[in-house]
Amino acid sequence: MSISVAIRHAFPGFSLDVAFDAPDGVTALFGRSGSGKTSVVNAIAGLLKPDGGHARVNGMTLFDRETGAFLPPHRRRIGYVFQEGRLFPHLTVCQNLSYGRFFSSRGARQESEAGFERIVHLLGIDHLLARRPATLSGGEKQRVAIGRALLARPKLLLMDEPLAALDEARKEEILPFLERLTQETEVPILYVSHSVAEVARLASTVVMLQDGKVTRAGPPVDVLTDPAAVPALGVRDAGAVLAGMILEHHADGLSEIAIAGGRLLLPQLDAPEGTNVRVRVQAHDVILARDAPTGLSALNVLPVRITALRRGEGPGVVVRLDCGGALLLARVTRRSAEALRLAPGLECHAILKSVAIAPSDVWIA
Repeated sequence: MSISVAIRHAFPGFSLDVAFDAPDGVTALFGRSGSGKTSVVNAIAGLLKPDGGHARVNGMTLFDRETGAFLPPHRRRIGYVFQEGRLFPHLTVCQNLSYGRFFSSRGARQESEAGFERIVHLLGIDHLLARRPATLSGGEKQRVAIGRALLARPKLLLMDEPLAALDEARKEEILPFLERLTQETEVPILYVSHSVAEVARLASTVVMLQDGKVTRAGPPVDVLTDPAAVPALGVRDAGAVLAGMILEHHADGLSEIAIAGGRLLLPQLDAPEGTNVRVRVQAHDVILARDAPTGLSALNVLPVRITALRRGEGPGVVVRLDCGGALLLARVTRRSAEALRLAPGLECHAILKSVAIAPSDVWIA
């Protein structure tokens, strides 16, 4: 599966000029409000007829302004999940899901019972089938909306800020189901978000938008750890994701994680030893030292090499670090950077407190 998009469209006071190609998996359209994310997915869905460009999914042309091709929205086989579930209030969950099955495609209206049960189990909504939307939580409504979209057998799933209307507890409830969805279905997903944490957790490709244009695109490990991207990410959200494996659970309540550049000690994880995990480390939680420190309460000291620095307009400097092949970001003051004489190529040490990593920033890989 692949997605090829080039969209040009003029709005009053705003111009959209976006082009990107995305491989299989989850492609995240990331950017601040007003960057053009929703306009892109609306054009792909057929809700917006762009002035120019094209969109193709797995070789199927959705529109091509040069040739005049324009596939009507109902023939595009696209599932669309909005910020709110938009379920039919007078129907039960089972009936809402069956609506998706009924309109799956001409000549193939009935999804097999096995397929229905697989989606219901995948999203953990087995126990909700007899209930009506008014009795569901926000996270439950979104899972049902996703199930309805999947049961329409889409060739592409569009998800426009599906967690934006949820509080943090509901987001943490639904994120594991979204991870399972990305791992266990073959439907490519275009995921719109302005949340760095969501993108880091779910995306296999990131397309960053700013003022209607693509500023960078590629794997999350490259895009999200680019110091030049920090203004778009926001200094409080800048960071990196490390892949690792749980080596041991210690008796003092800490779990030991093997990563490319060494080992991390984190508050005990609820997963067995040998489990692969991903750990999100925010730049403002990383301290740098030229020499290996002693007498610290922080338990994680990793040898690193500086690969790039970015000095912002304010007092901060973002430092990109190579940690045994993995990438980290550190955010320090300009005064500290000058005092330590930080520069590309310098070998130093990254220090991270164990308790700085929130449980929500550690995910099963």
